[in-house]
Amino acid sequence: MRNVIGDGPFHLPRGWTHMGAVICDASFHARRKYKSTIRPRLLQLQSAWPDAATVRGFQARLVTEDLAIAMNFKSPRRVATAHAITDLLVAEDVDTRDDLHAWLDHQDHRAALRAVKGVGPKSVDYIGNLVGRSQVAVDVHLRAFAADAGVTGLPYEELQAVYEETAAALGHEPGGLEHAVWQFKSQAINPSR
Repeated sequence: MRNVIGDGPFHLPRGWTHMGAVICDASFHARRKYKSTIRPRLLQLQSAWPDAATVRGFQARLVTEDLAIAMNFKSPRRVATAHAITDLLVAEDVDTRDDLHAWLDHQDHRAALRAVKGVGPKSVDYIGNLVGRSQVAVDVHLRAFAADAGVTGLPYEELQAVYEETAAALGHEPGGLEHAVWQFKSQAINPSR
């Protein structure tokens, strides 16, 4: 780890305070170039929909406006995921970043989120990072980094534990180490970023 990405410090990603951005980031980011495709759309969403900073405000916008147009994405599946996450959070009385941060402490809440079509274990952990938690969300970049180190074939939870233990051994926050690895591998895989 140190030989490839250095000693740090590795800072936690800032995430979002705008809940519409949190929900859309989680729903739209997979298999997309983050810096050039997702992040600009999220910044535009925050600017265009300032009243969507809470989950209820975002839900109100979804009633009157087309999310596919707002995000400039023609993906009915991803739009449906954003709507379903929103509906779940409203039903659970989760309205702000702090609400979601605390709500994710409970395994039954995490399971309810995973029951949403399009939301897997990585998405749940990624959402946690978006609201200031320090978690390891194992994606293709983290798997590739582990494979380069000779760690292959582990299920999600086991590879996540390897990263968490590595972070602890090196004195880093799990989310900070995860983000450093993600940045390193995403740059290596997508040098145009």
